[in-house]
Amino acid sequence: MEKVKIKIIITGATGMVGEGVMHEALNSDYIEEVLVIGRKPTGYIHPKLKEFQLLDFYEPASLSEIVQTYDACLFCLGVSSIGMKEDEFTLKTHTLTIGFATVLAKSNPKMTFSYISGSATDSSENGAVMWARVKGRTENDLATLGFKNTYAFRPGYLQPTPGMKNTLPYYKYIDWMYPFLKLLIPNHVSRLSELAQAMIECAVFGHHLNIIEVKDILTLAKQMHERR
Repeated sequence: MEKVKIKIIITGATGMVGEGVMHEALNSDYIEEVLVIGRKPTGYIHPKLKEFQLLDFYEPASLSEIVQTYDACLFCLGVSSIGMKEDEFTLKTHTLTIGFATVLAKSNPKMTFSYISGSATDSSENGAVMWARVKGRTENDLATLGFKNTYAFRPGYLQPTPGMKNTLPYYKYIDWMYPFLKLLIPNHVSRLSELAQAMIECAVFGHHLNIIEVKDILTLAKQMHERR
């Protein structure tokens, strides 16, 4: 039986998470084409890989025709809230994401949209933690845009994929902790490769949950692994 194959869009591929997701997608038998939309080139060459340079993510109108043939978007672009006030973090998280996603939803409503959120995101939008409120608002608003489906992935600690270019430098000092964290807090820890596999599983086969916690990430990654 021939495998299902889809075409996907990835953002944030010059960051640690996006690069890890792109790596898994390029090596997946279920992905026939990857379009990376980014401000700068990834530096990768692969038969499946296409790139489109979008210098200003707050002005995504130029994407309207380009995205029409794709089945899913894995949105891995994001910033840390450390040192930011709420209005700045809202601009770089909610405003940017919703503006980008709105163009995709209007151009291609048959697409699914997967968003990297975070563990402890606040769906009520009323909690005490600023970043969690903003992420919660972003999740909620994405769900109203008219996509075929939206998935909000809420990873906790992510163990980087070995050999990637954009792994954050401080991981070389803390990655030894992964086995201990896995034992102590198993529902808050996963590998970046598992997050990527879970995103691909949802993009290709769908899922009944729209909010994907770490335990769900692990289950979905296992499902994808078992399909190989």
